[in-house]
Amino acid sequence: MGIKILKPTTNGQRNKSYVSGDQLTKGAQPLKSLLTQGRKISGRGNHGITIRHRGGGTRSYIRIVDFNGTDKLGVPGKVKSIEYDPGRSAYIALIVFNDGDKRYHIAHKNMKVNDIVITDKKGKIKDGNRFQLQNIPVGFSIFNVEISPQKGGQVVRSAGQSATLVSLDGEKAQVQLPSGEIRYVEKTNYATLGTVSNEEKSLIRIGKAGRVRHMGRRPQVRGKAMNPCDHPHGGGEGGCPIGLKHPKTPWGAPALGVKTRNKKKSNRLIVRSRHRAKKK
Repeated sequence: MGIKILKPTTNGQRNKSYVSGDQLTKGAQPLKSLLTQGRKISGRGNHGITIRHRGGGTRSYIRIVDFNGTDKLGVPGKVKSIEYDPGRSAYIALIVFNDGDKRYHIAHKNMKVNDIVITDKKGKIKDGNRFQLQNIPVGFSIFNVEISPQKGGQVVRSAGQSATLVSLDGEKAQVQLPSGEIRYVEKTNYATLGTVSNEEKSLIRIGKAGRVRHMGRRPQVRGKAMNPCDHPHGGGEGGCPIGLKHPKTPWGAPALGVKTRNKKKSNRLIVRSRHRAKKK
């Protein structure tokens, strides 16, 4: 895998790059039975514009990915192809199980066609296999981690991400998430061994505005470039600062850095906050 940088033959190509996609299977077509039409987000509803800077874009077909895998507990599967999914940053793998069933799973970093993977309570320690946390060695990289029992993987699913199993002492396992947060997770919850594929996704350069418009994003305008009647940051002569103690939204609410999390029930499961981890 690598980043392909285009030759600057036009202004749009000058700063444009993309992931080469060497891990993808050439000529692979998505399985129609596991396709669903993606919903376009226009940002408009019964109350007018509800989400700014949205609209247009290409309507995509989303692949139905099995994040749980416990339906095929103990049934080995072979990787038929590794494909691109417009609905996520990671690559996905089409798994064909021994009983003939086919599922899409998140592909790990070094996954190849014809690899054998399995979901079980315990088994051979190998990237791509999915086991209970209590049967995974401490210190291993994991992804697609299950937070709530029987709900399937909920966190660590984006490109290049991985968590670390820190400890199995006590009643619960301790998992360090990519943000640096360490939290308690039930030992019977499942996680997949390895690191999520397409780790170079964050290195691409969009290159031109039209490429963003294809993603369904419309232009954004700075509040300080508007008039006072349009935004709290507006007004003044020339390039002025916003003149406020803290940034505001167009409707006067605090913005940028304001804490909005209110999940006190899960606070007791956090061993070390991600904010404390970053300071160190």
